[in-house]
Amino acid sequence: MINDLWYKNAIVYCLSVGTYLDTNADGIGDFRGLLRRLDYLQGLGVTAIWLLPFQPSPGRDDGYDVSDYYGVDPRYGSLGDFVEFTQGCRQRGLRVLIDLVVNHTSNQHSWFQEARKDPESKYRDWYVWSKKKPRNANKGMVFPGVQKSTWDYDDSAKAWYFHRFYDFQPDLNTSNPEVQAEILKIMGFWLQLGVSGFRMDAVPFVISTKGAIPRRPTEHYDMLRMFSEFLTWREGDAIILAEANVLPYVDMNYFGASGERLQMMFNFEVNQNLFYALATGDTRPLVKALKTTKPRPATAQWAHFLRNHDELDLGRLTKKQRQAVFAAFGPEPNMQLYKRGIRRRLAPMMQGDRRRLELAYSLMMTLPGTPVFRYGDEIAMGDNLDLPERNCARTPMQWSNEPQAGFTESDKPVIPVVTEGPYGFEHVNVAAQKRDPNSLMDWTERMIRMRKEVPEIGWGDFSILETGKPEVLALRYDWRNNSVLLVHNLSPIPTEVKFRAGAKVDGQLVNLLSNDHSTPDTSGKHRILLEPYGYRWFRIGGLDYLLKRTEI
Repeated sequence: MINDLWYKNAIVYCLSVGTYLDTNADGIGDFRGLLRRLDYLQGLGVTAIWLLPFQPSPGRDDGYDVSDYYGVDPRYGSLGDFVEFTQGCRQRGLRVLIDLVVNHTSNQHSWFQEARKDPESKYRDWYVWSKKKPRNANKGMVFPGVQKSTWDYDDSAKAWYFHRFYDFQPDLNTSNPEVQAEILKIMGFWLQLGVSGFRMDAVPFVISTKGAIPRRPTEHYDMLRMFSEFLTWREGDAIILAEANVLPYVDMNYFGASGERLQMMFNFEVNQNLFYALATGDTRPLVKALKTTKPRPATAQWAHFLRNHDELDLGRLTKKQRQAVFAAFGPEPNMQLYKRGIRRRLAPMMQGDRRRLELAYSLMMTLPGTPVFRYGDEIAMGDNLDLPERNCARTPMQWSNEPQAGFTESDKPVIPVVTEGPYGFEHVNVAAQKRDPNSLMDWTERMIRMRKEVPEIGWGDFSILETGKPEVLALRYDWRNNSVLLVHNLSPIPTEVKFRAGAKVDGQLVNLLSNDHSTPDTSGKHRILLEPYGYRWFRIGGLDYLLKRTEI
């Protein structure tokens, strides 16, 4: 059973093939380049690689406008190159997750082209149409600052088509059984080529009713069960990691009461409150978010992240909280997106402060669930705010101080490399940090290794200890008669905390990161002095734990 739930103690690393490493000097990363870097990723401690879209696409939305679900964009290589990549991952014990973008297709997809030309085509009902422009066409846009409508008129079809995202991304009619069968076929195809699961894009939209009639879309949760049953039947331990930015009280509808639907979901509730805590030093809303999202089936898992390929969405926060996060991490208008999010990478948000970066990543790795890193996080890559929308944080990986950061031999990379300022590739790159034992990359590698040795975080039940200090978060995990305690100070000033660890045996706290252990006083309380942005990883129990190994 534990082997089937491999994702419980995984380390996920998200990357875009097109911006990772180019091997044919065309300025675009490819699967051959990614294959060359698998030893690097294995050495970093990664256990699963999540690939952003790489299927054929016009490329108007960074690949999220798919025009063929059964191929590889020629710019990235061939299906053969993809299979070589998955085989290389299998040899190194790495799993592969790929983006599954089935809420919509590109308007260049053959399905949509046939649907718009022929009203009798079977593909006509694969999309959502209306003879008249619906009254609510000006509502429900995902990108309200860019799109003014969710319906556009198609001259060939002589009808209006529905699109939740951009106008060049018509929504699939996912309520159609034929479309659902096609989604399963797409999953089966990539499972056969070696993937271990899918990061499913925009899940709430995939499972909801679409069209002009429903004022309140109804979510068809049984669709998720169908997807899950198919994965279990075809591959056993394959999973879906869902992008479902929904309110906490509906989380269980996505997981299923007994975990029969989704295996994993991103925890947006915790993510947004985590950034509020990082901005203000106040952990109380974060504690509330952790408690609110705590209930979940034993087989289900949260995925925790700091930054990803999208903007940092702050829509869940109050206006006052959102302004506090903007003031701390995105004070200038060009740092913000759609007035609800921040489009920067983490390092410049933290002003390059190593202490704050370590604190943030330590928090991500110790929150209840599975951590998801973004490529370049391990070396504190920056961004280029001169690039439009979210492209500013999608710049190529910085491998060395060679021209174009060692990413490509072309002088025209697919996205410009960060060349100026403190985050320019001459200052921030993998080669330099490999030679520095005190680099962030070396720290990240050590922390990932330790995180994998603390399975209690991924598997155990957690409780929040009372410290009397709102700037300090203390989390305790218990699993299989083993316990760990993680303490973080989100304040820029040192602070001392006193608390009971709730320990069995002698209650000694063994520091997993240094020799700074803690013994309780006569009243059974521990007294810990935390430096500004300080953190501690403790194992609860006597020093004899060092002679024992937890069987996973």
